[in-house]
Amino acid sequence: MNQLQQLKQHSTVVADTGDFLQLARFAPQDATTNPSLILKAVLQPDYAPLLESTVAAHKNAALDDIVDAVLVRFGLEILKVVPGRVSTEVDARLSFDRDATVARARRLIALYEQAGVKRERVLIKIAATWEGIQAARELEQDGIFCNLTLLFAFCQAVACADAKVRLISPFVGRIYDWHKKSLGAAWDEAARSLSNDPGVQSVTRIFNYYKQHGIATQVMGASFRNVGQITALSGCDLLTISPDLLAKLEASSEPFERALGGDLGAAQPAITYDEAAFRYALNDDAMATEKLAEGIRGFAVDAGKLDAMIEKLRT
Repeated sequence: MNQLQQLKQHSTVVADTGDFLQLARFAPQDATTNPSLILKAVLQPDYAPLLESTVAAHKNAALDDIVDAVLVRFGLEILKVVPGRVSTEVDARLSFDRDATVARARRLIALYEQAGVKRERVLIKIAATWEGIQAARELEQDGIFCNLTLLFAFCQAVACADAKVRLISPFVGRIYDWHKKSLGAAWDEAARSLSNDPGVQSVTRIFNYYKQHGIATQVMGASFRNVGQITALSGCDLLTISPDLLAKLEASSEPFERALGGDLGAAQPAITYDEAAFRYALNDDAMATEKLAEGIRGFAVDAGKLDAMIEKLRT
C-alpha cells in the first residue's frame, strides 16, 4: 500500500490545484483552488480555450462578473472529477470588506446553482481576517458553507469556530517558512521536522482544541512543503495537497502511523475573542500578522493578473 492509500485511511485527501486534468489520477474527495492556482492553470495551453470561451460568452459583462464566471467554470469542471466539494475563493482584495465579501460569495453560489450544482458541494474560500470571519458567520447561517483560508494564528481558529464556519485551512508550509527564515543559520531541519515542525505543531494544537471542545468546524491542513509534514498530520479531518506531493505520496510505500486523533494532549481552556481581543492577539503574533498580510497581497496580485488577461481577451 503506497503512502497516498495509507493517508486516505486516516484523513480525507483533497487536491490543491486548478489543474483539473490531473485530478482523476489521485482520486481525491474534494479539491481546493485559489487565485494563484487558477492563474497558473489558465497560463497552460490546455486551459486557454476554457478561458477564452468563458470570456467570449460574457464579453459585455462587468469584469468582476467575468472573473466569477471563470472561477465557477473551473469549479464545474473540477466537480465532474471529484465526488465531494470544490473550494472557490472570493477576491482577496475584499478581505477587509465584510459586506462585499458576503455579496461576492452569494453571487458565486448563485452561479453554481444556476449550473445545477447544489450549494452543499461548494465551499466559499475567504481570508480569515476579522471581517472575513464575520462574513462567513452570516453566510453559514444562510446555508452557504465556508472555507476560511490564510489561517496562521490560534486566535483565527478560535474565532472561526465561534462563527461556526464549516472548515478552516491552517497553512503548515508558510508557518514553517517563516520560522526557518527567522532562525536563519540557527535553523536545524532535522530537529524541526515531523511533530517538531512549527507548522505541524500549530495545526495539531488547533485540531486538539476543536476535538476537546466538541467543535464541529473541520480542520484541513494546507500549504505543505514536504511529505513529512503531511504524514505528521495524518488523522487531521482533511489535508489539501498539491499534485507534486500527491505524486510523491503515491510513489512511496514507506509505512507511517496515524498522528492525530488519539491522544489530544493537555486540556486547553475554552477561549472567546471579541473584535478588539482578536485584533490584539493577531497583532501579538508576528508570524501570523506577516504571513496573513503577505498572503492577501500575493493573492491580490495574481487576481490582478487574471483581470488583465481577461481584459486583453475581450478587447
